[in-house]
Amino acid sequence: MQRDFHPTTAELVIEAVEAVYVFGQEANSQYVAAFTDQPTNQAEDALEMATDLKLLTHGPSNGYLPDSPLCRYTVSPHVEQKAAIVRIILDSYQPFLTFKERLIATNNPAIAAEQTKAILDINAHRTDIKDTMISLGSYGQLLITEGGGSYRLNEPDPLDPLKSIAQACNDTDGAERTIRNHLGSKASFAVSSDEVIQPLADGLWKAKGGDSSGAIQQAGNAVESFLDQLGKQVGANLVKANGLNAKATRISQNGSLPSKLLNISKYLGHIRNAADHGIDSDIGMSWTITNNVGLEYVFVACSFIASAVHWNSENSARL
Repeated sequence: MQRDFHPTTAELVIEAVEAVYVFGQEANSQYVAAFTDQPTNQAEDALEMATDLKLLTHGPSNGYLPDSPLCRYTVSPHVEQKAAIVRIILDSYQPFLTFKERLIATNNPAIAAEQTKAILDINAHRTDIKDTMISLGSYGQLLITEGGGSYRLNEPDPLDPLKSIAQACNDTDGAERTIRNHLGSKASFAVSSDEVIQPLADGLWKAKGGDSSGAIQQAGNAVESFLDQLGKQVGANLVKANGLNAKATRISQNGSLPSKLLNISKYLGHIRNAADHGIDSDIGMSWTITNNVGLEYVFVACSFIASAVHWNSENSARL
């Protein structure tokens, strides 16, 4: 079965997603065409590509709705934040991953596109595939032009997109907005502002300032407070369950944290212990917590909380 492909540009994809996000309800291609000042057929291609990239989804009337927390960042005036969105989504977009692999092997974008078309059985001309992949890769700063139609791969720090988002937090209010955006509306309304969202925002602010241990302490406190709240909601017995790991294990025993989420909580618990507990008896020394881990921890904590809320509120398995 051939794979549908919609030739477009990264700029138009981002504009189309922004149009859908700010509309606040299911949007059709005519509205997006007017918003972006583009012909309807080009708006439709951008919308379908955004759907393939898992930024948008089809609504009940076959229009378009936001399908990712990243959609919120398309309204940012910061170009780097928009580029960070593209870098994140391309990491799981198979046509681009295949194109990148073939570009490494052939050092020729046209041949890489032709081979990508064959490997994935894409129903588009190789030139359209090449131009779209180059647009997405260049916008996301994953491809660097060397002139003469040649491109080289750029391998940025995997945490660069998160750093770009964090850099937009110019004050504590900005940090809270970023946390709420990453949690999503359902989780933001479901958890305590004082005990969960504020400590996460404090953690992000500390991570931005280079205080990685402080970031982990604040975000870890937020996760433990969330587990206390979740335990009460699902009727888990948390008596003598001291610490993040113990509470998560108790909650998992009645299915309220499936194994994938339990293992994410274990990551959060063990990193928190490494940051807080001084000398590790297993190795006879303390752990140094890098700035990258401090920043990563805050966002993983947000993703864990959001996933757990969705699992328990609507039986939705999403990470």
